[in-house]
Amino acid sequence: MIKFESVTKIYGANPPALDNINLEIKPGDFVSIVGPSGAGKSTLLKLIYAEEAPTEGTVYFEGVPLDSLSSKKLPKHRRNIGTVFQDFKLLPKKNVFENIAYALEAIGASNAEIQENVPQIIDIVGLKEKSHLFPQQLSGGEQQKVSMARALIHRPIVIIADEPTGNLDPISSLEILELLLKINELGTTVILASHDQDVVNQAAKRVITIENGRIVCDDNCGRYKI
Repeated sequence: MIKFESVTKIYGANPPALDNINLEIKPGDFVSIVGPSGAGKSTLLKLIYAEEAPTEGTVYFEGVPLDSLSSKKLPKHRRNIGTVFQDFKLLPKKNVFENIAYALEAIGASNAEIQENVPQIIDIVGLKEKSHLFPQQLSGGEQQKVSMARALIHRPIVIIADEPTGNLDPISSLEILELLLKINELGTTVILASHDQDVVNQAAKRVITIENGRIVCDDNCGRYKI
């Protein structure tokens, strides 16, 4: 599904953020990306959803080189990918339902589509009884679940979670992991970038370790080794 072929990314006169990366992620994989701050994790994720382009090499998504996509085709590509970040990026004046529905409204979905799809996604993330609440009325873990619901609303084939537990307590962090594993069991590819050793180890999935822009370890059933 995702392939990095001799990918290097350099910003200005700095050392490479990524240095000759070769990597394949198959449909349905659950992959944890780990490494110290500045190792290149976020850059790797940005290349997947085409926020950045490689300096050298090629990133493929379902066989298509991303550098061949025109600016008109990029939004369609990005709808294949749901993104979840450390900061929840919720709209404070919209409730749970409205925050999730906003992602559909932005692409011109009909009211019928919104009324059908949003409750289904809210149920998947376990917030059925809280769809009327506003972000400030939710815990950090619940807010992150809303962010995940919003990422899922387009039925993406890939979820990218960039430090999704960074602002959460240990119990909420494990709840987010359980949700990511549930999403993965439904067939969605999950790419998790994390500094959270407990989350990565409890996932017990493939772990890719990056240091100084290079992949130094790739274990199919690995553990956090930094």
